[in-house]
Amino acid sequence: MSLEQEIAKRRTFGIISHPDAGKTTLTEKLLLFGGAIQKAGAVKSSKIKDHARSDWMEIEKQRGISVATSVMGFNYKDVKINLLDTPGHQDFAEDTYRTLTAVDSVIMVIDCVKGVEIQTEKLMEVCRMRSTPVICFINKLDREGRDPFELLDEIEEKLNIKVRPLSWPINMGKNFKGVYNIYEKSLHLFTSSKTTIAEGIEVKDITDTLVDDYVGENNAKQLRADIELIEGVYPEFDVNAYLNGRVAPVFFGSAVNNFGVKELLDAFIRLAPQPIPRETSVRIVEPEEKKFSGFIFKIHANMDPKHRNRIAFLRICSGKFERGSNYFHVRQDKSVRFSNATAFMAQDRETVEEAWPGDIVGIFDTGNLKIGDTLTEGEKLMYTGIPSFSPEIFKEVVNMDAMKTKQLEKGLLQLMEEGVAQLFTYELGKRKVVGVVGALQFEVIQFRLKNEYNATAQFVPQNIYKACWISSKNPQKLAEFVDSKQRHIARDKDNKLVFMAESRGWLQMVQDNFPDIEFHFTSEF
Repeated sequence: MSLEQEIAKRRTFGIISHPDAGKTTLTEKLLLFGGAIQKAGAVKSSKIKDHARSDWMEIEKQRGISVATSVMGFNYKDVKINLLDTPGHQDFAEDTYRTLTAVDSVIMVIDCVKGVEIQTEKLMEVCRMRSTPVICFINKLDREGRDPFELLDEIEEKLNIKVRPLSWPINMGKNFKGVYNIYEKSLHLFTSSKTTIAEGIEVKDITDTLVDDYVGENNAKQLRADIELIEGVYPEFDVNAYLNGRVAPVFFGSAVNNFGVKELLDAFIRLAPQPIPRETSVRIVEPEEKKFSGFIFKIHANMDPKHRNRIAFLRICSGKFERGSNYFHVRQDKSVRFSNATAFMAQDRETVEEAWPGDIVGIFDTGNLKIGDTLTEGEKLMYTGIPSFSPEIFKEVVNMDAMKTKQLEKGLLQLMEEGVAQLFTYELGKRKVVGVVGALQFEVIQFRLKNEYNATAQFVPQNIYKACWISSKNPQKLAEFVDSKQRHIARDKDNKLVFMAESRGWLQMVQDNFPDIEFHFTSEF
């Protein structure tokens, strides 16, 4: 197959939502449809024995939450789908932000009982920054939720995006009868099945009395009234407005009961964009270009605890990736060869010989790669838009076992390069402070240091408001600033200078007093 045909076959997307909206469950069901797994295992349930396939880390099994982003590839109706399941918990937001840089579109899961929550708003802002196309899936219709029209209004208002329902629920909760697919004009009756797939009934005309026979007279009447209202209030669905990130098509269903998922997937492969052009420091790169290029958006150490390995996740942006070829590592300005490249099916993985734009490939790494690195066939360009954000919570690392200092240093370094958190080392006294977006991160770091590196550390809270990356057009002024504020100057893992501000007011004062110094809240400037 030609490069163009391979590109046209691919869809790469992320699933985002607030914790507990049913994101990992939806992921499972999508894999079920793709034939990638035979049986779905719910994430939190004593009845269903299998743990969800995409949550493999020990701590995830204990807690029932997704901590790391999982990458899965599967085929559906001759389309190769690359799915990135992100952690919904806000303590792992940084990982999610970075994952969103590697996808071409997003499915957002919203709980019909709770509606739009704060975390969803934050994620949507990141999608907005990049005009990422979004499809909404309103989940959990088998529970008594809020009025669907009310939910649509809330999405428009809070997420600042126009919506267009492409399917519509017939009642909800105990009386949930099913969903009418407006996009394909067919009726899907609800049968509660957690592990298998049911077929829909085609209803070409909603005025047909068949509808009454299936869902009852009152429900049918209500459905016709609702559809009429939708057609009156919402403009015709415009695919280009969706692709530009201006309109979000909305689907309804119940992922745990496997309901409404197939309609979502069928519409998704028809609507969602194939791999898109990407910005670099030099120019925009088109996926159809013959020469390979791609970037690392995530690094995961110790995916297999028995073997100390690091896997770097590479998003391919142009050309064809071939295993065993030499590629140019732009940051290190040298040629590297990857003899081992894998594709993922959650925990299972297979070796890949070749991969195309849109694909995500795992590369075994001995420590050469960092998040944000670009690989090309020789051209010196860097993919942009993969920043580190200033953390919210800071704690000093205290080693509890002097005999294990080396293990602790190595563990910290590897976990930081993975992007779990950020490490700041003070110039004075070499104190090490870890900054995270959410408190749960510290537990994960402590747990992994102990289990994977056999190192014991305590974390002592610090009185720090923000870590600001600093720069100046005047090197002398920068040196003077660093001198005068030595106690508050640290370096990040890339050796960039960081000013550790203790309070908002104090930061404001310092900014006023040193007009030549620029303070940045993300590492990309």
